[in-house]
Amino acid sequence: MAWLKHLIDFGVLAILLAMSIAAFGIFLERRLVLKSVQVEQFSNRKELELALTRRLHLIAIIASNAPYIGLLGTVLGIIQTFALMGADGQMEPGRIMSSLSLALEATAGGLLVAIPAVTLYNLLLRQVKVLLMRWDICHG
Repeated sequence: MAWLKHLIDFGVLAILLAMSIAAFGIFLERRLVLKSVQVEQFSNRKELELALTRRLHLIAIIASNAPYIGLLGTVLGIIQTFALMGADGQMEPGRIMSSLSLALEATAGGLLVAIPAVTLYNLLLRQVKVLLMRWDICHG
């Protein structure tokens, strides 16, 4: 069952770290694009909306799935704890608590990825709405 501990330590937490880096990278790229967009250059509102919302869904996917990946790490950690308890017959409370704390680290990691990702997504979505309103004002 040692492989399960490594899966939680390195697998789940590495996936969450990669998701966090991806969300932040997409945010930075979109932020730069949204700052440089000239709404007057677009003659069609739908084309503008497509250009503005490109890759925003990826941040939403990361935000909505990070807690589930963290929960998966928690479930795997609890499985590992019960497996160790069953194999040993009895376990010291300190070992149980350390195994459960590892499991809960995965949940915390999932939330630490999801909460900023939702915030970044909403910031970008607000900027998109402002730009679309500016287009409406210019072409209305």
